[in-house]
Amino acid sequence: MQAGLFADAPVVPPALTVADPDAWPVQPGWRPLLQRFWAAPEGRHLLDFLHQRLADRAVIYPPEPLRALALTAPKDIRVVVLGQDPYHGPGQAEGLAFSVAPGVKLPPSLRNLFQELRRDLGVSEPADGSLVRWARQGVLLLNTVLTVEQASPGSHAGRGWEALTDAIIGHCSDGGPDKVFMLWGSHAQKKTGLIASRHAVLSANHPSPLSARRGPAPFLGCGHFRQANDWLRAQGAAPIDW
Repeated sequence: MQAGLFADAPVVPPALTVADPDAWPVQPGWRPLLQRFWAAPEGRHLLDFLHQRLADRAVIYPPEPLRALALTAPKDIRVVVLGQDPYHGPGQAEGLAFSVAPGVKLPPSLRNLFQELRRDLGVSEPADGSLVRWARQGVLLLNTVLTVEQASPGSHAGRGWEALTDAIIGHCSDGGPDKVFMLWGSHAQKKTGLIASRHAVLSANHPSPLSARRGPAPFLGCGHFRQANDWLRAQGAAPIDW
């Protein structure tokens, strides 16, 4: 076999192996909020649930549920994108809403997201589906639930993650400069009440094929990427290089 023949082959992310927040890196600015959550009943119950599901040999994604908090510090956030729960197929979820690891086939929701980006800003489709480049510009890619079991969408809803992600959304709203919140789909739009009026809130249907073209607020054609950048410029902030 030729050396290095498969050097560029995608590395499929593993599943979650341990329910230990100390093993999940985060930016220092998130630690006080997280410490309060893990010490609270909701946090303890969530960890108990994850421990039990792992003991039952459940396959849980992603391997680092808090990766969005590892890539984007609170002080750097300019845009918050809210999703639902992680992708539930092998190798898809990488801990960022809507994002998949390089080399992984684009899920339909992400294909629609890139289609709207191309229509809205004329941006060419990127080489892969990883949105890490957005996270590093201050886009917090947050799902409302941060783990899921293989082939079982919504399987970890109502287990405690919502209390944490609500606290994260509130923290984003209360601190730092004015931001853009992109609320795509009913799950995300239920969080509107957590967001102060000083921020820009852009709402549309979820980009999944079931709803992306459906009224009254189709995702395809929503123009949110251009609107977000126009609003950031009006605040004197740099736009996002989508």
